[in-house]
Amino acid sequence: MVVLAASITSKSGKVLLSRQFVDMSRIRIEGLLAAFPKLVGTGPTGKQHTYVETENVRYVYQPIEALYLLLVTNKQSNILEDLDTLRLLSKIVPEYCASLDEEDIESEAFELIFAFDEVISLGHKENVTVTQVKQYCEMESQEEKLHKMVMQSKINETKDVMKRKASEIDKSKVEKSRGDRGGLKALQSMGSGILESSFKDMSISNNGSGFGNNSGFGLGNDPDSLSIKTKGRTPSSAVAPSKGLGMQLGKTQRTNQFLESLIAEGEVILEDTHPKAASSKLAAPLPTDPITLTVEEKLNVKLKRDGGLSNFDVQGTLSLQILNQGDGSIQVQIESGSNPGILYKTHPNINKDLFSNENILGLKDPNRPFPTGQASDAGVGLLKWRMQSVDESMVPLTINCWPSVSGNETYVSIEYEASSTFDLRNVVISVPLPALREAPNVRQIDGEWRYDSRNSVLEWSILLIDNSNHSGSMEFVVPPADSSAFFPISVQFSAGSTFSDLKVVNILPLGGGSPPKFTQRTHLIAESYQVV
Repeated sequence: MVVLAASITSKSGKVLLSRQFVDMSRIRIEGLLAAFPKLVGTGPTGKQHTYVETENVRYVYQPIEALYLLLVTNKQSNILEDLDTLRLLSKIVPEYCASLDEEDIESEAFELIFAFDEVISLGHKENVTVTQVKQYCEMESQEEKLHKMVMQSKINETKDVMKRKASEIDKSKVEKSRGDRGGLKALQSMGSGILESSFKDMSISNNGSGFGNNSGFGLGNDPDSLSIKTKGRTPSSAVAPSKGLGMQLGKTQRTNQFLESLIAEGEVILEDTHPKAASSKLAAPLPTDPITLTVEEKLNVKLKRDGGLSNFDVQGTLSLQILNQGDGSIQVQIESGSNPGILYKTHPNINKDLFSNENILGLKDPNRPFPTGQASDAGVGLLKWRMQSVDESMVPLTINCWPSVSGNETYVSIEYEASSTFDLRNVVISVPLPALREAPNVRQIDGEWRYDSRNSVLEWSILLIDNSNHSGSMEFVVPPADSSAFFPISVQFSAGSTFSDLKVVNILPLGGGSPPKFTQRTHLIAESYQVV
């Protein structure tokens, strides 16, 4: 298989992103991409992906909302491998572009190109997953950081030297204007009246108390101190020069030496490789489109450790956020899924008959616009729904924990199994442990782990769970402990799809004209997810 180029184009034929993987002329690549819209029908095909062949190349493409994800390959390539590469790229694109429109694709073009390079190298597909691609693109060089710190330290030291040199030049100018030291000492031996008449124009003290707080005339034996005070500057010896990053670098080196000495003595030093599990709870990026609709579902689940379901509750909301006051006179047309177990409730100000008959959310008073707000506001709630179930097959992620004592050790095997309905992101499985003096011995794991010694919790992290890794396991060893010490197990994750599968179909302006641009955000959050 040889992939000549990858591209993201609009259905109107505009090329939003293009990446060439083999040695070909730019004119030929542009010609191939320009010929693609003419080969694809304008009407909906009903297929998730398809291909078109010409005399020399094969176009393998997949519609993504209003865009096409396109691979240009040679005709001798394996179509199954082409489709597998296309499927992987179609998963990567939403990781960097939330709204999947032309503006979002163009703004994240460089990030997508770097991700495409990790998937395809010299025209051939690499054996990588979405998680690995994101990790490779986010990697940072510690040597580069250290080099930048050293360079910044040198810059700061040079600035300190410049300041000291400037201070010395100012001091020498003041000394020349006052004369040599002998003349100054002769003035010190005179009476106070002569000194006051000679130096009455100098600002010796900031508080107007004469020559300072010393007894007599308040003049020291060092004329340099007088010259600095005369100009109103602070003595250079009173202010320590700033070390900047140089001091921080020295501190880092001493810390590294201390850690190396601990390792040499046999101590176990654990590095914090835990990904940011709270990223799913962070605030969403500020909206840029005039209208933003957010579909959010919060999941509360309690699973029994021996199998079975104690509680399954989903609570969802649809909120509307309008930036411009002129876009407030609208109605929202939605399309709900076919799940009969979901009960919908509208806001008291929403026309219930209009929603029941036509699935349109509009105010009871059509002359009254929706409230508007700033980009940082939470929005206005339009619709709520709830779903409860006792069917264990509805659970997106099941956890099995098997502790067993053997001699003076307890072997704990944990496995997860995810349904194919959702792609789970930022998954963190927190297993409580008995009080330990040192970290547990993790012998096998699919993902990453981190031991929180303060709370005595082992955190198992998986960046993404999809069809490629719908199941995984971890095994660790601790001193002998009761099986109940490893419960309750808490789970955190987020997903880009919901149980209701609610979608915003259209925005209907009441005043006529073209509908304003809108963005839909959809996410599922595990608010409380435990195995008890």
